[in-house]
Amino acid sequence: MIKSYDDLNPVQLDVLREIGNIGSGNAATALSQLLGRCVDMQVPKVQLMDIGDAINTLGSPDKLVVGILVRLSGDLDGMIMFLLEEAFAKTIVTGLTGNHPFTLYELSPEDASVLSEIGNIMGGSYINAIADLSSTVIDMSVPMLTVDMLGAIMTVPATELSEAYEKVLMISEQFLIDSIEIQSDMLLIPTVASLSNILKILGADS
Repeated sequence: MIKSYDDLNPVQLDVLREIGNIGSGNAATALSQLLGRCVDMQVPKVQLMDIGDAINTLGSPDKLVVGILVRLSGDLDGMIMFLLEEAFAKTIVTGLTGNHPFTLYELSPEDASVLSEIGNIMGGSYINAIADLSSTVIDMSVPMLTVDMLGAIMTVPATELSEAYEKVLMISEQFLIDSIEIQSDMLLIPTVASLSNILKILGADS
């Protein structure tokens, strides 16, 4: 049984990376079905890192992004946070609602609703991958969406990490939609206890 993220061995890290790969594939399929367009995906980059390193990897703290937070409960406790840059958000929103003026600085309620649903669908892609592989039950909260500077948005997981989580599994995805390359970043942040339980079920507890 692992007692901290630092206890994870190479085999367990490979299991987490494979979960990330499967979840990313599911997310690409879901986006393709939703948009009615071909969505290709490069192999996602899956890394386990400290929260500070994750913030540095994501870019400038004053970069404006969409943050979509989904809390997890059941057999896996923790949270998922999606970070979407304007190019990703615009491609998805206009693809679903038609071309119209779009900016994160003046996000309409309708556009925010679309992005929240995208967070719900993509979050479900990853959680279903974990639940299916481990035959567990994982519940998701209603997505909470905010548009703010990256540094401000990351204070939520940073505050909670200091108390319960330690590290994040960061999954960076490059999607290609009609020759337009867009990126999303997802932080999967489970508690150590529930992560240990999932790895045990998957036979990767030692």
